Amino acid sequence: MASRFGVSPTGYRRIVVAAGIMLAVIVVSGAAVRLTSSGLGCEDWPTCSEDSFAPEWSFHGWVEFGNRLFTGVVSAAVIFAVLAAYVRKPRDRTLILLAWGLVAGVLAQILVGAAVVLLELSPVSVTAHFLISMMLLANAVLLYRRADPARDRASATAKQPGRLANGMLGLSLAVLVTGTLVTGTGPNSGDVRAERLRFDLSSIARVHSLTVWTFLAVTVTLVLALHRTGRVGPPVYAVLGSTLIQGGIGYAQYFSGVPPLLVQLHVIGSIAVWCSTVWLYLSMRESEPSPPVHTGRDLSVGVSA
Repeated sequence: MASRFGVSPTGYRRIVVAAGIMLAVIVVSGAAVRLTSSGLGCEDWPTCSEDSFAPEWSFHGWVEFGNRLFTGVVSAAVIFAVLAAYVRKPRDRTLILLAWGLVAGVLAQILVGAAVVLLELSPVSVTAHFLISMMLLANAVLLYRRADPARDRASATAKQPGRLANGMLGLSLAVLVTGTLVTGTGPNSGDVRAERLRFDLSSIARVHSLTVWTFLAVTVTLVLALHRTGRVGPPVYAVLGSTLIQGGIGYAQYFSGVPPLLVQLHVIGSIAVWCSTVWLYLSMRESEPSPPVHTGRDLSVGVSA
């Protein structure tokens, strides 16, 4: 704490980390609801049923209701991040706006979560629920990096990333979307009564796999370009390492019949890949211009830790 009524930049970043962890945990707990077939453990919203706020003592009911209760913890964490942004020293209007972005995202999650239940786990609503979570995590990563006082000057003069960095971020989002299509088509629906997408599972899995391989190829190309400029750092290793591990889990779950435990690990891996990709993208925006790489293309590479 910088003073009795102020939060230091370091203290504020810790608050953002705590909020980000809560946002990641609720993604994992939401996946657990789905993978234990507890998606309709509570068939109404906001109460568990028409005549009861909380469920009876049943496994599926309390898995679903517990996830709802944890939303309160997440809400408290992001509200605290907003309040702390107002008393951070020095005060930064951009941080306040980004912190409010977390609140807006959580409110959207609550509304979409209600739609998920009322629409009886419609794959489209579940997909929207997951993708909003990913956008919230990206917001948290941006807020964390923007809250670093050492990057104030770099952020003010940030250059546009090159085509490889833009492509990597876009492909990472495509990997998330195609992954939700695979999940929405597969057996882990959250409840036996839930509707499934009408894709052929093998075909949509191949589309997802192709997207992942393309993302990996762009990432390796970017690593090589960064290596030539001597700017390979932790963000690069985080993206490359998490992608390779995630790919291994993906193939393992596919060839073993998508067991729930491996799917849960795959969800955790998706968080790691997405957040590290956003981290690398932002690092490249904030780094000083690097010497040109003579490849005939605008790579605009450069990364800070």
